[in-house]
Amino acid sequence: MARKPSNTASIYESILKKDDLKQSVFDNTKNTFNEFRDLVKSIVDNYQKKMAKSSRKELLMFRDKGEFQFELEFASDILVFVLHSNVFEFDRNHEVRKTKYIQDDNARSYCGVILVYNFLSDSFKYGRINDVGYLVARIFINKELHYFIEGKREIGMLYSNFENSVIDKNTVISIVESAMMYCLNFDLLTPPFDNIKEVTVSEVMENLEHMRIKTGKRLGFRFQADKR
Repeated sequence: MARKPSNTASIYESILKKDDLKQSVFDNTKNTFNEFRDLVKSIVDNYQKKMAKSSRKELLMFRDKGEFQFELEFASDILVFVLHSNVFEFDRNHEVRKTKYIQDDNARSYCGVILVYNFLSDSFKYGRINDVGYLVARIFINKELHYFIEGKREIGMLYSNFENSVIDKNTVISIVESAMMYCLNFDLLTPPFDNIKEVTVSEVMENLEHMRIKTGKRLGFRFQADKR
């Protein structure tokens, strides 16, 4: 019986091709993430120079948390920028997959992801580990530096043309400013009474600052269901 020809060479070629694609996408995303980092740091540095003699100098703070994360604190908010270490492909039912841009080259649907979360600054200051943060935006970047954003209100609405949108410095500035304005206009609401009517003796003894009572701008928040 004749032996089937081996597919090993084809498999090796596919592995190398996929690895090259994902590495290219990740490099683009990481470089963009560093552009966000540099811009945020520049914004904070400029503010602090202007406010050098003011007691409000620390109203704007930058914190570098390593290769994959940094923070921008302003007023009572913190924006946490996170670079995901993996590369993703859009789901088959996602609207992006229906565009001619992706249909002409499916490799364009592979993207790196930058996540932007909003937390209350007091959540970190007082170590309230049960407090909740909210996803403000997911920034997708592909091999051609085209980007697509899923986000809250104007953040998502302004950046949804994947075929024609190429990430650059002006775009990075606009995204950061939009995220900051969204947070400033997204106010803290009192949680429902029934959600906090009970408390244990140990929680009181540990100090009210560290009670296991979740605090967030919207208690019970779900990204997809939130219409704000």
